[in-house]
Amino acid sequence: MNAIKCSRAFIALIFVSVMLLLSGCATTGMDRSVNTSNSIHEVDLEIKKMTTHIDSTSGSLESLFHAGQPDLKKHFEAYTANLNDLNTQGERVIKRVDEMKASSMAYFAEWEKQGDVYTNPQIRQLSAERRAKLAAIYARVPEAGAGIKGAYLNSKTNLNEIQLYLSTDLTVGGVQAIRPVAQQAIQDLDALRNSIQPIVVALEEINLELYGSGK
Repeated sequence: MNAIKCSRAFIALIFVSVMLLLSGCATTGMDRSVNTSNSIHEVDLEIKKMTTHIDSTSGSLESLFHAGQPDLKKHFEAYTANLNDLNTQGERVIKRVDEMKASSMAYFAEWEKQGDVYTNPQIRQLSAERRAKLAAIYARVPEAGAGIKGAYLNSKTNLNEIQLYLSTDLTVGGVQAIRPVAQQAIQDLDALRNSIQPIVVALEEINLELYGSGK
């Protein structure tokens, strides 16, 4: 009798363990789906902020060359503040894109494993097609992110060195002397702004696929 009770208890323990394991796998898949969706939203927000900081930095740098001598300090301080914001945001965007790449890779790898579970061939095929389609769109985000990173790093050095130069020679003569470098820096900011467009398009396509909306 005791042996029967022990056997039943053992079987029950195995059953509970299996159910917990299956539940854990389901939760992991859902968590990864949620994390991937959240990362899309975060990248979208950070990209919009970066665009704002690019415009502010470019505008404040241009204003230095249109200001009279009494206004130089005010415009220089505005440029310094905007540049600091851009530097912070640039690093944040690069980090977010890297995080999205990692989370989406884990998500689609898990999805691919779960595709083998389906016994219905139509569902199996639908799952594979859907996964392949979304994975291709998601992959465009880190690809575009590499372009943003290159453009950001290309503009960062000159912008920071212009700030350093003017911090020691904030005079009309000093501003005019560095004008050619500043004009190139403004062009680099335009290139950085343009480099953002591919990732904006990719994010809109992802939102359209997931939610039927570009928002």
